Amino acid sequence: MNDPEIRARLYPLLLGGVYIDELPTGTTRADVVHITEAFMHGYEVKGDGDTLARVENQLRCYAEVYDFVTFVVTEKHLPKLLPRLPEWVGVLVAPADGLGLREHRPAGYNATVQRAPLAALLWVEEIKQFLLARGLAGASTLRQREIAAFLRTTHTVSLSSLAQYVRERLMARLPERLALRKERRAERERLAGLRARRAARRKRR
Repeated sequence: MNDPEIRARLYPLLLGGVYIDELPTGTTRADVVHITEAFMHGYEVKGDGDTLARVENQLRCYAEVYDFVTFVVTEKHLPKLLPRLPEWVGVLVAPADGLGLREHRPAGYNATVQRAPLAALLWVEEIKQFLLARGLAGASTLRQREIAAFLRTTHTVSLSSLAQYVRERLMARLPERLALRKERRAERERLAGLRARRAARRKRR
């Protein structure tokens, strides 16, 4: 069972809010992120053809930003994956002989979210706007590295207010992402059509 088949089983379970595929998260990308007004839930999908080589790095990046984290895997990966996950990480299993997903264990609340990595989910200008609105007059001149350093040390920005802002911005950005995805798909189809016509002309020569 491959990644697209597993995602097709996952999407119907994501009720309320929006979900985003391939969201850049730290040094990796979260396969699916379910975002509502109250939480963000990151999902990592492992099909039969995937390896577990990046699990530790993926888990580290997800744990810094998502309220809940769940790995969605095939039966093949379950025995080797479970010892590598803390108890609060949820696990869903995609059985080869079934149609849905089986809950091996639910995700628990993640208490390790950090402000700087969370803010890095957004564009720099969006974070500057957030800081300016909270009275940090010099925020407009800060570089990305300086913003991260400030958020790691400040006591004036609460994690809850930052998390709410990040969720709001990501949810508002979804229509833009969908439009861009549609444009990219159309461009791929256009280029594929060009290649097909060129190949057909070469055959006629």
